Amino acid sequence: MQIVDAHQHLWDPDLFRYSWLDSLPSLNRSFRMPDYLAAAKGLNVVKSVHLEADVDEPYMLDETRHLLALADQPDNTLEGIVACGRPESEDFKSYLDRIAGHRKLKGIRRVLHTQADEVGKGATFIRNVAALFDYGLSFDICVLDRQIPIAINLVSKCPDVAFILDHCGVPQVKEKRLDPWRAYITEIAQFPNVCCKVSGLVAYADSKRWTAEDLRQFVEHTIASFGWDRVLFGSDWPVCTLSASYQQWVEALRTITQGAGEVNQKKLFHDNAVRVYRLA
Repeated sequence: MQIVDAHQHLWDPDLFRYSWLDSLPSLNRSFRMPDYLAAAKGLNVVKSVHLEADVDEPYMLDETRHLLALADQPDNTLEGIVACGRPESEDFKSYLDRIAGHRKLKGIRRVLHTQADEVGKGATFIRNVAALFDYGLSFDICVLDRQIPIAINLVSKCPDVAFILDHCGVPQVKEKRLDPWRAYITEIAQFPNVCCKVSGLVAYADSKRWTAEDLRQFVEHTIASFGWDRVLFGSDWPVCTLSASYQQWVEALRTITQGAGEVNQKKLFHDNAVRVYRLA
């Protein structure tokens, strides 16, 4: 089966500064496109979407332009770029105007799980996210499970914008804590303009002893809530390597979903990402 990876990362500290890497020694090095292609080798990954990696703010524009140039090269799988942005800023639209128009720019993300809750609740933030519709861009939501109500409020006020909830809403997998995450996922899935990435879960599991069964309830509840037409596979590479290789994560997700049949697995691993991110 062909795979479209809806959530990969690259970063190069020799080019740009990523302060959050300082606290994660195993990730605090360059992860470039050849490394990604090597990690995905043998899995038939035919396209991928790059998600910004929370670069330090002074480097946002340069990182975005660097990634768009990389996506233009014919020697890799990149078909979509979700760029870094600061919707809480009054200058957000000016920033958008400087990056808009590239055919592989698909959306914007602002990592909120590292920020105070007030950031995603602000009137300027919500107004600027709503403006993404005018640019033909989607918005990736990256929040902790306890912050999903903030995402629900945002989504409810931006009905025209396409949203993608990253990492199943970041549940507490290692702690096996299903509630209140489960109710939050059921609620946000009621909005038809929201899809969800089945990604990141393995990084939140017990890095030494996780199994596919540890992830099953989180995957199955996400799919039951959103349906097979609104879920997308994402590797979250290289963050997934905190607990698993790319191949181990793919194999675990295939094991969990094998009873659903090939048609539904193809939606999860390929078709939905092509549609949601408008890939060539």
